[in-house]
Amino acid sequence: MSERKVALVVGAGDATGGAIARRFAREGFVTCVTRRTLEPLTPLLEQIRAAGGEAHGFGSDARVEAQVVSLFESIERDIGPIEVLVFNIGGNVNFPIAETTERVFRKVWEMSCLSGFLNAREAAKVMQARGRGTILFTGATASLRGGSGFSAFAAGKHALRAVAQSMARELGPKNIHVAHVVIDGGIDTAFIQERNPERYASLKPQDGILNPEAIAENYWHLHCQHRSAWTHELDLRPWMERW
Repeated sequence: MSERKVALVVGAGDATGGAIARRFAREGFVTCVTRRTLEPLTPLLEQIRAAGGEAHGFGSDARVEAQVVSLFESIERDIGPIEVLVFNIGGNVNFPIAETTERVFRKVWEMSCLSGFLNAREAAKVMQARGRGTILFTGATASLRGGSGFSAFAAGKHALRAVAQSMARELGPKNIHVAHVVIDGGIDTAFIQERNPERYASLKPQDGILNPEAIAENYWHLHCQHRSAWTHELDLRPWMERW
């Protein structure tokens, strides 16, 4: 059991989270992946296992403290030590400010920030006890600046960035690498393709949209960094993206 290494990806969707899980699995990590419900994880689990990796899926609401605590306890007890946590939940919604209800704002904050705090807190507990670990947060353009219609999303992502910075300052001296990745641009997903097929068809051939596999390579690189030269914040965007 002590030789097993677990990479936990919270929010493993069809694009970025799934690509990150596959990347760590190729390096011999036991990959544990979560979504709110278990069924959508089936294709990802099958992909990892077909490639010779070991993968476990969990249906867990990352916003609910009791479920997060139970998730970490189960993995540590039954599977192995969590060496890497990747928090990859978004909450990207667009509402005019006058139409942003309290319920919408609260839910987006819970998804973007509170759930990140809860999962990273539990990771910090087990990693501190071992004196090592990596915690990676997925951010967005909204982590750095607000935009029209994105008050809720920007508030949540700004807050998550603050959590990441605070944790990095506290946990770095304890040999735990905390990094925040700003994904600045559209990601190559079925949702993006269906939403604007003409623009997608224009961007895809010229690498004008973020490739999930290329994103995942950067997460692996962050984990592999020597502690004498750790990166805390990394921004990723297509070569033609305006910023």
